Amino acid sequence: MVKYVLKRLASSVVTLAIVITIVFVLLRQMPIEGYFDNFEKLNEAQINAKLANLGLTQPIPVQLRNFFVNLFHGDLGTSSRYSAGTSIASIIAQKAPLSICMGLMSMAISLVMGIPLGAAMARSKSGFWDKFGTVFIVFINAVPAAVYYIFIQMYGTSWMNISMLFDRNNWVTWILPTFSMSLGSTASYAMWIRRYMLDEMNKDYVRLARAKGVSSRKIMMSHVFRNAFVPMIQYIPASILYTISGSIYIESLYSVPGMGGLLVDVIGRQDNPMVQALVMLYSAIGIIGLLLGDLLMGLTDPRISFVKKEGAR
Repeated sequence: MVKYVLKRLASSVVTLAIVITIVFVLLRQMPIEGYFDNFEKLNEAQINAKLANLGLTQPIPVQLRNFFVNLFHGDLGTSSRYSAGTSIASIIAQKAPLSICMGLMSMAISLVMGIPLGAAMARSKSGFWDKFGTVFIVFINAVPAAVYYIFIQMYGTSWMNISMLFDRNNWVTWILPTFSMSLGSTASYAMWIRRYMLDEMNKDYVRLARAKGVSSRKIMMSHVFRNAFVPMIQYIPASILYTISGSIYIESLYSVPGMGGLLVDVIGRQDNPMVQALVMLYSAIGIIGLLLGDLLMGLTDPRISFVKKEGAR
């Protein structure tokens, strides 16, 4: 187990290093204006002095080495345009807690709504809950998210008498953005739980349990649902971490001062150091999610072994 974890962790670190290197090299091909907040007002001597101070006049391999050294010490650099001269780590630390809180709340809603809905769809195949859940899943996946996000904002705010703008000190304004953020994951969980449960219901051990007279409720809850939930576990950490990183559109729609719209904003401002740091952060989130998913899958499924059997090649 420990050997497997260390091996997967090492491969994750290598993958992240490759992603960072690619992004670093690509951003170095962008115009140098992205490293100045007042580029138009500077003369050539001032521009060259600034580039030298940032280390951008050195060869790319040297710049990359220095970047990894600074990264190892927790230095992500400073913003050049979004908030000129401000530490990137402090900007992220200011915005991340709000996105984390909202993301965790939306994931809790997704799990509470999506998993029971999927189980109800599997138990009442071709019945009311199956038809209702199918319509919901098709609607969420077929209709562009922006459409029903705007619909929820327009009518939800008027029906519930809630302000369209987010206020972190007013818990009522958390309802609509958090609910909207949970819809995609709710549909995904319901769809996959239904599929996995239906697959389990057609297996021989279920037929044997029915032949022995075991009640349908016990079969569904103690065997079918439990076994169907195992393959879904590997996707939960990734979806949680992605949701925590923030929904770009929803946070922009409700003016939530979180991480969601930050990447789009810094790309629009051509703040290269911020873009570089945020892409690295989101890549790390994805890699960590995949790693945790694999580990949870192995811990919950007894059929998976981290130890190579004797004679295996």
